[in-house]
Amino acid sequence: MTDRFDIVLRGVRLNHGAGVDFGIRDGRFSAMSSGLGRCDNDIDCDGKLLLPGLHDHHIHLFATAARLQSVDLTQCTHPDAIAAALRAKAAQAGPGEWVRAIGCDERASGIPDRGQIDGWIADRPVRIQDRTGALWMLNSAGLAQLGDGPWPDAVETDPSGVPTGRIWRGDAWLQERIGSRPPSLSALSRELARLGVTAVTDAGANNGPKEAALLGAACRDGDLLQRLTMMGREDLPDSEPYLTGPVKLLYDERDLPDPASIAARIEAARRLGRNVAAHCVTEAELLVYLAVLDMAGGVRPGDRIEHGSMIPQALMQDIARLGLIVVANPGFIARRGDRYLAEMDAGDLPGLQRMASLQASGIPVLIGSDAPYGPVNPWVSIRAAANRQCPSGALLGAEEAIGPWSALQLMTAQGNLAVGAVADCILVDADWVNQLAGDADPDPVAMTIMGRYAHLGPIYSRGR
Repeated sequence: MTDRFDIVLRGVRLNHGAGVDFGIRDGRFSAMSSGLGRCDNDIDCDGKLLLPGLHDHHIHLFATAARLQSVDLTQCTHPDAIAAALRAKAAQAGPGEWVRAIGCDERASGIPDRGQIDGWIADRPVRIQDRTGALWMLNSAGLAQLGDGPWPDAVETDPSGVPTGRIWRGDAWLQERIGSRPPSLSALSRELARLGVTAVTDAGANNGPKEAALLGAACRDGDLLQRLTMMGREDLPDSEPYLTGPVKLLYDERDLPDPASIAARIEAARRLGRNVAAHCVTEAELLVYLAVLDMAGGVRPGDRIEHGSMIPQALMQDIARLGLIVVANPGFIARRGDRYLAEMDAGDLPGLQRMASLQASGIPVLIGSDAPYGPVNPWVSIRAAANRQCPSGALLGAEEAIGPWSALQLMTAQGNLAVGAVADCILVDADWVNQLAGDADPDPVAMTIMGRYAHLGPIYSRGR
């Protein structure tokens, strides 16, 4: 009977129940009982918990992969520290190679323009992304790589029409002008697998045919192991390697578009049979979304509020009535909570990154990382949803805590552990809840299995 199963997981536990064996064959759970026959991949699970794999419901794949190759300025709190980090990276780069940095905090250096960045590095092109991901800042050498105008609205110019070096929400245009290829997803995908993530939703607002081709190829070539759902534009094509997700609506409070133009996009999505998902970080952005949904004929089941960072109590009944899904990012509490406590008005804090009150109002909630802007480790987001703890240990909105098991469910991939189900699953330490109470980032995953690769064995196994 050695060829009956691709993998046998022996002695796993389900919610602390009695130990049981699971047999996996052809990518699915094919048997569940005690004393299954042995196979070549016969794994003693030592009483660990078997759970469905995790799903990061809002991530930016290429930006997160690029972060692995960038200078991280998150911990730089003074311009001198930023300059030192950039110069250290430049010393490792080849002649004329771009220096790319992320996580620049305006508290450290304001919002640098080309002149300020020239003072840090002038002899090679530099591009720096701010902590929100909305803004790129380039030095003079970087701007020279972009050619001549006319400049799109995304490019800030001075009264003389000369670019200042600041580019707002201009990722697609900047990528086209620079001409560089997106980074490989292989290292990121394997890190996600190590953390137990078996499915991802890429939330890129500019995803279209080009991005579909790149991500589809990554899926087919094994550079992206996770099951993929893609948001994007109306021209995002359907394709076998991924699921086509909602049309992504991205707009900023600082420059809100004509509501009729957003409503027209929603109507176009409806004609395509697609849902919509709107970037709603501020209350104003959320109000615009609710208004344009009404203008476009109402909500379709599956429409989403991305982030939902600020949801006032007065709007929760409307959101529940409409049936909108909120995709929250509690990981920001774990990374930026102290900043929120220090800088936000006390009256606004109750509406920040709601969880428990949304569920109590009957609003469906999912959790996404928003990586690279939020923590890529899903267990950090799960912990933050469960304990609302800031880096200092202070609590932000403790009444919004939902408990670890509830948080886990909001970041679990669809599926179950029944015979016949796809075998996307993880083994975690039995004390995983206790790990969330520690100071270090949680790391409870002992093994990750993805059904379509099960014939090759586990994708990740601790200690192997």
